[in-house]
Amino acid sequence: MVDARLSIPIGTRRLEIRTGDITAIPADAIGNAANAQLRGGTGVNGAIHRAGGPAIMRELNSIRQHIGHCLPGAAEVLRSCYSACVRLADSHGIESLTLPAISTGVYGYPLQEAADVAVSEIVARLRCDTISLERVSFVLFGAAPFRAFATAALRQLS
Repeated sequence: MVDARLSIPIGTRRLEIRTGDITAIPADAIGNAANAQLRGGTGVNGAIHRAGGPAIMRELNSIRQHIGHCLPGAAEVLRSCYSACVRLADSHGIESLTLPAISTGVYGYPLQEAADVAVSEIVARLRCDTISLERVSFVLFGAAPFRAFATAALRQLS
């Protein structure tokens, strides 16, 4: 896979779009799509579970006891997912967060539409003065997702 990277200032913060292995990019936290039962799966979810080990499942078991399950959905739900990632990161004082192209794998969400939703939500959140996040990186697997997210970012910020 070719290493591609785009770094865009958003005020004093930074939005990054890059290719690579999300588990190998230094960050305080990884936002992740999960199946409705919050159990390990395939794709990005499986990679995160393999890299993070059994502690991730123990934490998810605890979360599941409190909230039950988490349902996937449409564009507004996708926007809400990214928003929730930022809120959770902020509530823990996280400064750097990596995110995948949520729902574009197994769920089959259209890539460019997902990129537009994801980038617009993250840019809006990075423009907020009250959050702890300094850097959000979309870490994407392959040239097509990189192009879609880069296009969305350049459109959003032009």
